Amino acid sequence: MPVTSTTAQRADLRNVAIVAHVDHGKTTIVDAMLQQTHAFSAHGEVEERVMDSGDLEREKGITILAKNTTVFYDGPSANGETITINVIDTPGHADFGGEVERGLSMVDGVVLLVDASEGPLPQTRFVLRKALEAKLPVILVVNKVDRPDARIEEVVGESMDLLLGLASDISEDEPDLDLDAVLDVPVVYAAGRDGRASLAQPENGGLPDNEDLEPLFATIIKHVPAPSYDPEGVLQAHVTNLDASPFLGRLALLRIFNGTLKKGQTVAWARANGELKNVRISELLTTKGLDRVPAESAGPGEIVAVAGIEDITIGETLTDPENPQPLPLITVDDPAISMTIGINTSPLAGRVKGAKVTARQVKDRLDKELVGNVSLKVLPTQRPDAWEVQGRGELALAILVEQMRREGFELTAGKPQVVTKTVDGKVHEPYEHMTIDVPDEFLGAVTQLMAGRKGRMEAMANHGTGWVRMEFKVPSRGLIGFRTKFLTETRGAGIASSYADGYEPWAGDIEYRTNGSMIADRAGVVTPFAMINLQERGSFFVEPTSEVYEGMIVGENSRADDMDVNITKEKKLTNMRAASSDTFENLTPPRKLTLEESLEFAREDECVEVTPEAIRIRKVVLDANERLKANRARARA
Repeated sequence: MPVTSTTAQRADLRNVAIVAHVDHGKTTIVDAMLQQTHAFSAHGEVEERVMDSGDLEREKGITILAKNTTVFYDGPSANGETITINVIDTPGHADFGGEVERGLSMVDGVVLLVDASEGPLPQTRFVLRKALEAKLPVILVVNKVDRPDARIEEVVGESMDLLLGLASDISEDEPDLDLDAVLDVPVVYAAGRDGRASLAQPENGGLPDNEDLEPLFATIIKHVPAPSYDPEGVLQAHVTNLDASPFLGRLALLRIFNGTLKKGQTVAWARANGELKNVRISELLTTKGLDRVPAESAGPGEIVAVAGIEDITIGETLTDPENPQPLPLITVDDPAISMTIGINTSPLAGRVKGAKVTARQVKDRLDKELVGNVSLKVLPTQRPDAWEVQGRGELALAILVEQMRREGFELTAGKPQVVTKTVDGKVHEPYEHMTIDVPDEFLGAVTQLMAGRKGRMEAMANHGTGWVRMEFKVPSRGLIGFRTKFLTETRGAGIASSYADGYEPWAGDIEYRTNGSMIADRAGVVTPFAMINLQERGSFFVEPTSEVYEGMIVGENSRADDMDVNITKEKKLTNMRAASSDTFENLTPPRKLTLEESLEFAREDECVEVTPEAIRIRKVVLDANERLKANRARARA
């Protein structure tokens, strides 16, 4: 909101989002901010990365959901007062971009965190573009300056180049963008793990000369504007996130733009469909450290949670019943990847005790996910027990399926597909801008891999450190199943990341997998005898004594075509003594595929069976004869 003669400011408050690429240290620096403002009690046990509260976030080491915390700063820059700083920790992965857009709608400034060695990467570009479009001031924090391979000066230069490039791109659509203000960016040098920050540039690999985060707090207070509001304006509170409490039910997280919100107050609820409804605020909660505490009232600029409104969703507004003035809905980018999710239709369905297997249970869970995840869409399909789920990326959809699996659901998940558009009568597909860092000995292998997936190289730079950085423009569907292959080709040393880069005409066929599948031709139990006889034909995904069914994929064929195999074959018993007993030590251990690897492996005529206890790949059509007929019909078509 522009500051005018009728606008007042809350000098005791700052709302700031911390944005960065995956693994550049956002959550670690928030930990240090909480500890240095004494947000935790002296005797309380605090684990690392307290903001990554979900099991999947801890396992994968990434932030998936945007979360807010509050620190109360009373250091030298506060001039004897206590300044409340609301910190929004946003995901660094573009697949969770809806979370970033929501986070930025709550704040007045952005702390951009960049690794002192890796520099700005694609997701940095993605979140920074969103911040500039929202006209938010930016503070650059160069983190991990103590890394032995730090190159601080070059990284600051690259970050400024990125800012200038993005600002000039956006200025074409936003002519009133102040380029001088965009480039007037304060730089803070930090080592988040040690809780240190400085305004003076340290040596490469050295720690900042200051022993705490005081320079970072001072920079936030100086450069992030205090929330402004109209003292005579009516109540306007925007729903930016949702949560749930076992005692209070659904909680709506709000940023109050104008007016005061009180516990027990009756307000007008402006719904997404344009309807206005009077509701009562049964409970009002503010954030203190990591805990929500009850409050009687909250004023402009504050971020609070309210209970008592059962069906409220993101983007809606609470406003004055006498003079309602709703705020515009939050808009997010369109989904690029889709996946069919349905009930488990395999012969082994319903074997897990207590599992959720019905279509109604699956549909209710998908509807529940839609409430809190604004970047997801669920569309009906021709079958009543399957739905098309659209999201930003492969990872976002795989995380949803994994969460449902852990909650006890049995599902069938199809191969991820791209969401196409028709422009001027031609099919267009989403493209991504991909940045790849690899040791230079893998340059040829990566170039060949990207060429097979219709990737066009747009830039290449060698920093003289033995690593090469390449930039490609590649169809989004070319990246389905790319990561496993990429890590294999680069012996696990490569770093690849991408962001959405618009739509272009369909690029033609892409060959994802050159090897066929080994398919079980009958139901039964896997025997070591059968596996030893078949292991020269390929690699296995199942182990001895596993139960299989007809149409289930038990391994990867070493040749291009699919092969039906009898993996349940038993050795014929005779009364003759063998010269040597069977040696099962020669059996190659099977490959254990994760959910993401299984989704990458599956072809168009295959799908993944997901249960709380097992992940199996299978053919969509299980019967071999039916499959043959379907393949012939497809070939004729």
